[in-house]
Amino acid sequence: MPSRTYFRLAPREFPASVSIVIPVYNEAEVLPLLRDRLSPFMDHLGTLVELILVNDGSSDQTVEALHTWVEEDARVTLLNLARNFGHQAAVTAGLDHATGDAIVVMDADLQDPPEVIHQMLAEYCRGYDVVYGKRIARKGETLFKRWSAWAFYRIMRTMIHRDLPEDVGDFRLISRRCLDAVAGMRETHRFLRGMISWAGFPQTAVTYAREARAAGVTKYPMWKMLKFAWTAAVSFSPLPLKLSFGLGVVLALVGVTQAVNAIVRTALGLYTVPGWTSVMVVVCLIGSAILISIGVLGEYIGRIFEESKGRPLYIVAESVNAGHAKPKESSETYAQSVSAVRF
Repeated sequence: MPSRTYFRLAPREFPASVSIVIPVYNEAEVLPLLRDRLSPFMDHLGTLVELILVNDGSSDQTVEALHTWVEEDARVTLLNLARNFGHQAAVTAGLDHATGDAIVVMDADLQDPPEVIHQMLAEYCRGYDVVYGKRIARKGETLFKRWSAWAFYRIMRTMIHRDLPEDVGDFRLISRRCLDAVAGMRETHRFLRGMISWAGFPQTAVTYAREARAAGVTKYPMWKMLKFAWTAAVSFSPLPLKLSFGLGVVLALVGVTQAVNAIVRTALGLYTVPGWTSVMVVVCLIGSAILISIGVLGEYIGRIFEESKGRPLYIVAESVNAGHAKPKESSETYAQSVSAVRF
């Protein structure tokens, strides 16, 4: 992705503090490997480091491993969500609690090497507010997975936002001022990649080879990827509505063409075979178009309904730092405490 900036870059000093946000869901197998690799990295980063681990309702031994890590490293903060709220909500929870001047988001599976953060910080010091990790290779992935990922990013770029970077996931660094801008966007159905891109600010990319998953299995199978793509398309763009309208226009033209054809053939005295076939084809096409359009419209109405509820994006059941747990907050108390900034 080429660098994008709409004003002159202003070089800045190395950040006084860096927050690393990692959402975690059923990653008990990979957590020891993550800790062994991330802890020495933080030791030598050369600045104050805050590691925020967000447990998104894990059901395996992840919670125990996270508590052990927190108890043995004062730099680590654990947020236990009350249930599984989804990847984007978990990342949002971590971002909301981050205090660093520069904030890095990465996954727990070690497919995104922590060492790339050094390159991101170099670009941050040049004046960029958003530094993406752009994948130039994908180790351990099938041909179908690579092809579907390639298609996903380009379709999303066409449908949602032309400045949406290609071959880029959630692995990125963002500045404090960019995070403050994005924090004000509290829509329920979130597509953080698009939201950060939409916010503007100087943006650039650093390239890296994505490694194979260190342990465990992916938590993003194909059906989840398709669901995520649909969420991104509907939540971030009115294009599906326009496409349903276009489908209606096309089928209307098909109907007009058939009508003209029938009139011409009758006028010329050409033999036409009476029957149900042509009628049923037209009826099915028109009916399908109507149902598709109603379905797309219903999706948008459903999301408006979800937004109107004003529910929090997530609920933190427990926040643990340096082995000291804070009291559990009820959903009502929590909603009141974050009503100004969490909706």
